[in-house]
Amino acid sequence: MFGLFKKKDPTEKLRKKHKQLLEEAFRLSKTDRKASDAKTAEAAEVMKEIEKLTN
Repeated sequence: MFGLFKKKDPTEKLRKKHKQLLEEAFRLSKTDRKASDAKTAEAAEVMKEIEKLTN
């Protein structure tokens, strides 16, 4: 309850987005390889943003 109004760290938001993209890419890899590769590339871009913020 006390963390209800606590703002999230920008890197935490990006890590969550990165995880979701990788999970979606994994699901897509079973049916559509091209879409899976696109999601993986998008996740790589998010990881670059995370690295830029942490350095």
